[in-house]
Amino acid sequence: MKNTGMYVSLDIGTTSIKVVVAEFINGEMNIIGVGNEKSEGLSRGIIVDIDKTVDSINKAIKQAEQKANVDINKVIVGIPANNIEIEPCQGMIAISGENKEIVKEDVCNVLSAAMVKSVPPEKEILAILPEEFIVDGFDGIKDPRGMIGVRLEMHATMITGPKTIIHNTKKCVEKAGLQIENIVLQPLAASSIAMSKGESDFGTILIDMGGGQTTASVMHDNQLKFAFVNQEGGEYVTKDISVVLNTSFENAERIKRDYGYALPEDASPDEEFPVEIIGQSKPINVDEQYLSEIIEARLVQIFGKIKNKLDFIEARDLPGGIILTGGAAAIPGVIGLAEDIFEANVKLYIPDQMGMRYPTFTTSIGLVNYEAKLDDIHQIIKDYSLNQDMPTEDDNTIRQKQSQILDYEEQEHHYNEKPKKQEKRKEDTLVFKAKSFFTNFFD
Repeated sequence: MKNTGMYVSLDIGTTSIKVVVAEFINGEMNIIGVGNEKSEGLSRGIIVDIDKTVDSINKAIKQAEQKANVDINKVIVGIPANNIEIEPCQGMIAISGENKEIVKEDVCNVLSAAMVKSVPPEKEILAILPEEFIVDGFDGIKDPRGMIGVRLEMHATMITGPKTIIHNTKKCVEKAGLQIENIVLQPLAASSIAMSKGESDFGTILIDMGGGQTTASVMHDNQLKFAFVNQEGGEYVTKDISVVLNTSFENAERIKRDYGYALPEDASPDEEFPVEIIGQSKPINVDEQYLSEIIEARLVQIFGKIKNKLDFIEARDLPGGIILTGGAAAIPGVIGLAEDIFEANVKLYIPDQMGMRYPTFTTSIGLVNYEAKLDDIHQIIKDYSLNQDMPTEDDNTIRQKQSQILDYEEQEHHYNEKPKKQEKRKEDTLVFKAKSFFTNFFD
């Protein structure tokens, strides 16, 4: 774990692009610069215009550089969870060294073995998250380096995402003249700072309410088990206000921010505010309760879709409850509305760093926190994934080593083998697997 260093996060959101520059000194985060620029070129969390997005990134980077008084060259980039797949993977190799001591190269090689898996052509491996290593049948090992053994196995979680999203994001960062230090899935980044260790271990739901979309993710055993993206967010609330009140989008955003409330029963029908109507010279007065009804209708729809997905995998029974964050979670009354709909404990997460106490910065700060707290094994795997530290052996060599291990076990019959997992059936889906996981967990 890196306790000291400087990190820069790049959060490319639908409504804004945020850059956070932070120093870690003895494990304590100190934010020294922030850039926040309105997004151009994105729709519902997805980059649709590379040149406009690059221009917005450059403006946000320049803001952060001026405030932090540093030159920014490397960034930790967040990737949205749209259409990701989460599935188990495992690799197995023979130890390469003459003295059979496990070294960094062996970790890279067992990772290569785990990645020898069929991935659809439209998908790309986004992350490999190790759960445990097994040395000669002894499991539960977090870092096998320095141990002596003949066979090394790794059980991990593989996350794949759409090539289009990953490629476009990389392209924008590179065109902005920046190097990528790490690519992190946004729910992993946000949960790393919004959840305590116990919440991530025992099981908790995180709902990140962004401008263009809302992401629900489930953490359990400190691993991401499920993610769902509802392509409705805070912008949709603003659009509803704009359409119903016949006012501009800019006015609707200001009205939502200044007068919005998520629970109509708690809003006042007697408190009114002026609204500039398109096509009319004079504003009209609208009461706060009517505005609240407009806001509630959209939030109920967003939460309802998420609830259906969570119920399908029985995730609402997890002991950690629900954590809300993201820009749209700042609407007053949203916690009460969420508790009514989800019928679970709901709390709001707001970063506690000075000057950053807004839920819209959760992912930005989470990206820095996630990178700074990577342990050595995750760092090795990250470097390999970014092609910075490639193993020396190709896939054929790795397969030969796997064959040697099988021959060794045939002769010795010494190890207690775990039954091999069946190949994934075509009819098996992510949701089916997630539902089975949670069903077994609660039985």
